[in-house]
Amino acid sequence: MTTEKLYSYYLKSRLISTDTRNISNGCIFFALKGDNFNANEFANQALEKGASFVVIDEAEFALNEYCLLVDDVLSTLQDLARYHRKQLNIPVIGLTGSNGKTTSKELVNAVLAERYKTFATFGNLNNHIGVPLSILSINDNVEIAVIEMGANHQKEIELLCTIAQPTHGIITNVGMAHLDGFGGFEGVKKGKAELYAYIKETQGYAFINRDNPNLMEMSQTAGLNKLIFYGTENGNTIKGTLKSSDPFIEVDWTNHDVSSSVKTNLTGSYNFENILAAICIGDFFDLNPEEINGGLSNYQPKNNRSQLSKTEKNTVICDFYNANPSSMTAALNNISVLTADKKTAILGDMFELGPESATQHQLIAKQANESGLNDLIFIGKHFYAFKDQFKGIFFETPAEASLYLQENGIEDNLVLLKGSRGMKLESLLQFL
Repeated sequence: MTTEKLYSYYLKSRLISTDTRNISNGCIFFALKGDNFNANEFANQALEKGASFVVIDEAEFALNEYCLLVDDVLSTLQDLARYHRKQLNIPVIGLTGSNGKTTSKELVNAVLAERYKTFATFGNLNNHIGVPLSILSINDNVEIAVIEMGANHQKEIELLCTIAQPTHGIITNVGMAHLDGFGGFEGVKKGKAELYAYIKETQGYAFINRDNPNLMEMSQTAGLNKLIFYGTENGNTIKGTLKSSDPFIEVDWTNHDVSSSVKTNLTGSYNFENILAAICIGDFFDLNPEEINGGLSNYQPKNNRSQLSKTEKNTVICDFYNANPSSMTAALNNISVLTADKKTAILGDMFELGPESATQHQLIAKQANESGLNDLIFIGKHFYAFKDQFKGIFFETPAEASLYLQENGIEDNLVLLKGSRGMKLESLLQFL
């Protein structure tokens, strides 16, 4: 089965599935394998549900001519995406970073959509499976695509670049995330810089936050020469000032001596640089200030990222989609300066920190204790190890915290709810 032949099948429906629970009539089902599953076993079920073809890599499951046998299903999916990408003569913005990837992607898409037919990565489909699926979701009507790329080890961004083939690139920042896989902070910088290396090799454009010394160093090391800068100083294509962030962000910004101002629905001063990035990219693609501001002001945060929610009892900063030391520090800095009579932080463990885990949890617990908040609740075994060292209420599991919140309700507070995805802190929201 050649890629070209498989592509001819794909063009008949342009529908791909990797889950038999989501089979669309006429789709091609890719039987991927994982640590705990082998989708080759469900190939016949996919056909029965309406798939036109199934791509498999184990001959015993090739029951008929609609079962397409390949050497490796995942590689075939990635190759098909590469082939499709080469047929698309459009700008593709590759976006990565330790924090703010998804919010930045959504903001860039919201701005560009004011003028163009855009495609943006759905949710966080940003890995070695998600990026191919995203590329294969781009149809002929799309004029600009924004592809989010995530990574937790070296060479992953390099691989994703060969699939997405970005013409433009942006790294939101580099921080203390996935330290275990990257081998420390310098490893994070090296891994994220793989996007810059690809952009350099293909003579693409890079958008750089000039205020960030790590990004400046990485861009210089990569030898990038097509740079568009944004930041808070003169000399940038986009110069911005954080006007207010209590609780929503307002930004004054200037481009080409034209001044403008925008109020957003985002909370958290750490989103200021994400907003500037979206302004810079919108300006590069010739949007006027009214279009840029329209996209930003109409964007509503979701997916529990910097999302301000009013409950019957409290105002909750829902920021529990994920967490690492860098984003946790930023979130604590943010709530400490917001105006509220009473403030509470509920913090869950941070994952994938490797040997740095104990030190980083200790530092965050220390920062939380010094943030001037009224109450602190820590959840997870990593924070629990410091229960005798810091003030606050410590629980080993979210279930224990739920029981406490049911019996000791929090009311009339500004509450920060933040932790890694695996902590499932959304289970606590009903008690706040």
